[in-house]
Amino acid sequence: MGKICSYLAIVEKLILDGKHGPYAVAKSEKIGAVTFALDSSVWLEKCMPDEGICVMLSDLRKKRAGWRAMSARFQRPSDIQQSSIESTESPEQGE
Repeated sequence: MGKICSYLAIVEKLILDGKHGPYAVAKSEKIGAVTFALDSSVWLEKCMPDEGICVMLSDLRKKRAGWRAMSARFQRPSDIQQSSIESTESPEQGE
């Protein structure tokens, strides 16, 4: 099985009365705006996110209206550590 690709994003907006239930809009530097549902089948945390919080989005699907994440959770310290490891591959880092 391959590596699961997750994207760091910042929650910009919470829509609690959406047509298909509550959802959030987050922005990723890599792919732009991504929506994700706030029901327990997608949002993996016990408490709801706030605007401005960092989240990790995965299992993305391209929809007519844009990207949708089918799995979302809060960013954790281990995500930051992994990101630092990946960014050290850049030859300009630390010079």
